[in-house]
Amino acid sequence: MAYVVTENCVRCKFMDCVEVCPVDCFYAGENFLVINPDECIDCGVCEPECPAEAIFPDSDARAADWMEINAKFSTIWPNMSQKGTPPADREEWNGKEGKREMLSEEPHKD
Repeated sequence: MAYVVTENCVRCKFMDCVEVCPVDCFYAGENFLVINPDECIDCGVCEPECPAEAIFPDSDARAADWMEINAKFSTIWPNMSQKGTPPADREEWNGKEGKREMLSEEPHKD
């Protein structure tokens, strides 16, 4: 079992979850984070740390459409083990629906 980052992270990307992960299984895109399912140890410490409430166990129905996205991009995007600077407009996007089409496939840039 693993945890999965879902739609509400798109354009929010708070990154609070990254700092608590004991195995550094988060990977960063331009406007979204993913969890590598092969590295996640199912500890669950990231879930309550997410201000956007975008992280769910893979057994949760809300994670189903996002498992493949997490698996795919965790092999392409750079690993993130420390919180970076979140987007300035993150609060404006928190809770908005229909953000999936806004998901950028570009990797995180420093």
